[in-house]
Amino acid sequence: MNDATSHATSDDATPRTDRTIHAAGCVLWRRAPHGDDIELCLVHRPRYDDYSHPKGKLKRGEDPLTGALREVAEETGYACLPGTVLPTVRYEVGGRPKQVSYWAAEATEGRFVPNDEVDHLLWLVPDEARARLTHAHDRTLVDALLAATPRHG
Repeated sequence: MNDATSHATSDDATPRTDRTIHAAGCVLWRRAPHGDDIELCLVHRPRYDDYSHPKGKLKRGEDPLTGALREVAEETGYACLPGTVLPTVRYEVGGRPKQVSYWAAEATEGRFVPNDEVDHLLWLVPDEARARLTHAHDRTLVDALLAATPRHG
């Protein structure tokens, strides 16, 4: 009985002591209107004055892929088809560890409407996207996407 009680206490304590911020997002892409290349979607967040891939914190109990698709829709206005799992990015925010799960995702339909969280959206070919991204960890996701996404031409 003591073992069961001890085990339950340990399990119950785990979520309360985990300080990790869990988030998810997508490297959103589409076929370029002209040519055989793809374009990547970058969002500008005025709060941080940065360009990044659409992402955000998970809601309590939310599955990471569900959260990633929700965040893409909220930040870009686009629906998408998730594809390959991309590398998880880890870094610190305000002294806390943050873990962001990513997927490659092809944009299907939608329209961007500026809002308080994202005021500008860009569709750029991969080299231009890599140069515009603010954070190095976001640039590595461009390479992971290119390795995982079939290219025609």
